Amino acid sequence: MSETFKPCIVVPVYNHEHAIGAVVDGLLVHGAGVPVILVDDGSNSACAAVLDRLAAVHAPRVALVRLAVNQGKGAAVLAGFVHAARAGCTHLLQIDADGQHRTGDVPLFLAQAQAHPESIIAGHPVYDQSVPKARLYGRYATHIWVWINTLSFDIIDSMCGFRVYPVAAVTALAARQRIGARMNFDTDILVRLYWAGAQVVNLPTRVSYPTDGVSHFRMWHDNALITWMHTKLFFGMLPRIPRLLARKWRGRAP
Repeated sequence: MSETFKPCIVVPVYNHEHAIGAVVDGLLVHGAGVPVILVDDGSNSACAAVLDRLAAVHAPRVALVRLAVNQGKGAAVLAGFVHAARAGCTHLLQIDADGQHRTGDVPLFLAQAQAHPESIIAGHPVYDQSVPKARLYGRYATHIWVWINTLSFDIIDSMCGFRVYPVAAVTALAARQRIGARMNFDTDILVRLYWAGAQVVNLPTRVSYPTDGVSHFRMWHDNALITWMHTKLFFGMLPRIPRLLARKWRGRAP
């Protein structure tokens, strides 16, 4: 890795004690020495004990950040950003704790981040037969809203939690803008970073649903949060229309 490229991996964890061990093993094998930060988002005692053991066995490469109470996926990832910034990391790879993402793709994501250091490397899911059809089709509503709210097709999938961010860009955004703390996080932060001028590199990656059978998506509550997020983003997009159209025109210019 270049001296100016110092990545880390952040895994938000909430009661995934049965899957997180295999995820960490995969990250340690494929992460090419990159440090791993586990963020315990107020997990139960069984999961907390597993995380304590993983951090102890794999220290110093695996660090543990603990939130006293559950605050949501977004809050956990942002806590990981705070830790990463203090450690001097330039880029942060986010990956889920339930085993749905292919850890073998980590080197590819990091290589793309090093080649495009100012861009967001966003996972574009390639699903197998394990994906629930309702979840698969439901994602298209968010895709359409994201295309509207960015006036572009530059973001293929805004909901995949496998991606790499420049730490400085997210730190600056979080300092001036409240970002969705729960299941609305992945889309909210990606659209807002795009508004701020970030380019998005879409990277296909195979996704399975999840290895431990645990999903924390709450149908009514999280759908309400996502709907409210799209509403806020739409009204936030309106005054940005001239800038977004100018960006689109510049992208088409020879």
